[in-house]
Amino acid sequence: MSLLATALCFIHPITIQGRYFVDTITNEPFYIKGVDYQPGGSSGVVDYKDPLSDARACARDILLFQELGINTIRVYSVNTDLNHDACMSMLAAAGVYLALDVNSPIPNHHLNRYEPWNSYNVEYLENVFKVVEQFSYYNNTLGFFAGNEVINDITSAKNSAVYVKAMVRDIKNYISYNSPRPIPVGYSAADDLNFRISFSSYLQCMDESPSDSVDFYGVNSYQWCGDQTFYTSGYDSLVNDYLSYSRPVFLSEYGCNLITPRQFGEVPTLYSNDMVDVFSGGLVYEFSQEPNSYGLVELSSNGDVKLLEDFLSLKRQFDALPEIDYHHVAQAMRQNAKEIQSIKKFQRFGLQPCDETYEHIDISRGIPKSLADDLVDFGVEVQRGRFISLSEQDFTCAFNILDPKGQPYPISKTITPIIDHMSGVGYDKFNRVRHKSGMYNGDESKDENGVSEWEYSDSDASGSETDSESMGNKDETIFSKASTYLANAFHSIANIFSHS
Repeated sequence: MSLLATALCFIHPITIQGRYFVDTITNEPFYIKGVDYQPGGSSGVVDYKDPLSDARACARDILLFQELGINTIRVYSVNTDLNHDACMSMLAAAGVYLALDVNSPIPNHHLNRYEPWNSYNVEYLENVFKVVEQFSYYNNTLGFFAGNEVINDITSAKNSAVYVKAMVRDIKNYISYNSPRPIPVGYSAADDLNFRISFSSYLQCMDESPSDSVDFYGVNSYQWCGDQTFYTSGYDSLVNDYLSYSRPVFLSEYGCNLITPRQFGEVPTLYSNDMVDVFSGGLVYEFSQEPNSYGLVELSSNGDVKLLEDFLSLKRQFDALPEIDYHHVAQAMRQNAKEIQSIKKFQRFGLQPCDETYEHIDISRGIPKSLADDLVDFGVEVQRGRFISLSEQDFTCAFNILDPKGQPYPISKTITPIIDHMSGVGYDKFNRVRHKSGMYNGDESKDENGVSEWEYSDSDASGSETDSESMGNKDETIFSKASTYLANAFHSIANIFSHS
């Protein structure tokens, strides 16, 4: 019997409502809990392999993703001439999403930050769109990074800002015309206060159309080093910097290694009420040990893997995380939806128009005219990704997994599928939401008419089914009072966003 016969369901695409990532079916907010994944670094992408082309290596590493309890990985570059169906299917079955950079170190596959006018050309755009085209057909593609740390010094800030915005525009236009579903497009910023905040403002503003505004903003931050707190680390300032940001923000890289082994003390804070209103989680840098010494594991040439102390530290932090306070998040999401409603009374798309200038970056030359019109109109030729059926053997790790002392690590060698990636039947994540003290006390607030602020009916959802039916699970006995209450809350919030 296929191992997937006992799996739950297909993986739901993630979309954006205001400043939050949300599940497209349940409307539950989605918080990124993941790692950056690029075994071999920039040299790990060649003609015959990339991080998502070797099914045996993927089975090994996805097994460890499950051991960590993560839901997202970030991959920095891929080769679209290779097949990624097996790895993406395994990730989907394990409930893991992919945040993917569209650039790579290969010539004509990235912007030259100092002379972007030379590298922004049709050949480059075609290579970018091949990545988008191929990975748009996997439901677990969370989003695309249009750039990573392109702006990182005075010269790049002078020359490249408008080209990054052009790339956001071009990718979003390509997705709009050619992809089977909307997929978020964003940017990952360098950990430099001179550029990070002003550039985020520029990327979220609307210049010519909504397509030139990012859907999310990633911050590469290494400021929490060693024994810190929300305040001593400067995370309070980080939150304050993006308090009014209109799009989801998350840590696209984190994990200072000045003090080793890393203890990842920032993890509890990142998923606490101090941050979840503004930050949508984060990605630890990085999975495999490379020359810069940020690795969680060490990969041998024969395929065996040795866990490092950092892996065990991160696992302890993730294992100890309490359930996110969804009641708190629901309140914040509802407030955000109302704010967007108010803004749209004056601004059609709810986006601020761009200013004439931004501190430390030069936008005076304006966004370059798109060179992508024909590519957008006619598409690009590349093998489209698709989910494939998998056997128990596909989910089995063929390599040795060792602890930091070189001894066998006690772990099952088989991935546990939690999602039937081949099914079209929905499911409810709230059957995994544990009741949390204070999450629901039966005392929800009322509006001026005495109606619960979370009250939800079929008519509110524009003809959708009831929450338990639409999520493919009619056995209401699995729901706690808290989870059904919150499911209704998030559906109600989605209704506000949809009518904004």
